[in-house]
Amino acid sequence: MLVREMTHNECLAVLRDGRLARMACAKDSTPYVVPIYYAYSGNRLYAFSMPGKKLDFLRSNPRACLQVDKSRGDHQWVSVIVDAAFRELPQEDPPGEERLHAWSLLSHHFDWWEPGGLKLQPQPQPLRAASRHIFFALDINALSGREARLGEPERVSPQ
Repeated sequence: MLVREMTHNECLAVLRDGRLARMACAKDSTPYVVPIYYAYSGNRLYAFSMPGKKLDFLRSNPRACLQVDKSRGDHQWVSVIVDAAFRELPQEDPPGEERLHAWSLLSHHFDWWEPGGLKLQPQPQPLRAASRHIFFALDINALSGREARLGEPERVSPQ
């Protein structure tokens, strides 16, 4: 198996093609990792969530790390790591331009609201008139990637 560093543009292509990331955040030295659906646009990822632990952690510490991967079979994969800063998109009436942009990008997929819109509750909750959906941006500070593929490393012959 060969493993190589990916170029910046290759990493961006993985983000553009992907939808599911694993996002890590931390609060008071406690890490938390959760899957999120995202949309990529203009050096940032957009996502949404209902209120809960993920948002509590991100509001407390806006630094986040995301991992996006694609498997291509046995021992063949690509993986991109994103260092990002959380930024909540305000709930305004009417909605702001960036919030509408995030919604537009995310809604291209029929299941865009999963898993962020599904919160397990111990008992049924009353319906609320106001939306509790929180849209947010993850501004990319740095990214890196690796690709693994089948093959033998090139051998350098002794001279």
